[in-house]
Amino acid sequence: MSYRCETLTVEGFVQQIACSYLRHGYWWYVTGVIPPEKIPEAVDEKLIRRYEIDRSERRRATAKRKGQANMQYLRCGRFFVLLATKGDHVFKDAERDQVRDIRRVPLRFAGYSISYRRGGRTRAGEPDPRWHSHVEIDRPQYLMVRDLFLDRAVHRRAETLARELRRVEFEPYAPVRRQLLSILRHVNRKRKVHGFEPVPLEAIRLRRRVVKPFAGDAAAPSASSPPPLPSAGGA
Repeated sequence: MSYRCETLTVEGFVQQIACSYLRHGYWWYVTGVIPPEKIPEAVDEKLIRRYEIDRSERRRATAKRKGQANMQYLRCGRFFVLLATKGDHVFKDAERDQVRDIRRVPLRFAGYSISYRRGGRTRAGEPDPRWHSHVEIDRPQYLMVRDLFLDRAVHRRAETLARELRRVEFEPYAPVRRQLLSILRHVNRKRKVHGFEPVPLEAIRLRRRVVKPFAGDAAAPSASSPPPLPSAGGA
């Protein structure tokens, strides 16, 4: 089967959706988890064949002209997502009760929340009316990370907190950067009240790593496991 669908890292899975599929109109989706007793590759083949996902570019263009949807399928570990563009498709009929629009309902995976929305700012600082992929730390996960660092804010040296912040393994897409910078501000506000030196801005990684979604040495992570947080030990 030539269609590539398995990503070997969480980062590759998120990147492929946010930076490739969403900007090409794959906004309707269904997620699922492959049961332990089933072979993931067999499920891949079954779904790709059932929904004719492995189409050539020519067939995709023809379907689009006819008002028919095209599809993509992506898997990380045992977690998978089926995505479709605008138009008619047997997938939308078969999964009508499960299909979500990513512009309205974010796709949540491994502590990330992925959506497609208007907004943001241009390079000139003006409001941007265009649609953009939006990747952030999912709210419950964000609150957990924030509270963890607030608990440690006055019980760790600045360099220790900086090192632990850099180990928070969420890729710094713009919304993620804003969330991490917010955590840093909360931490430094608390440290200032107690007379401690601030944690430097360099604690936040500002540049996202670009990965090869379908190749790499890392083992596929659990579909339900968020990126690890710093351990509780050590000052």
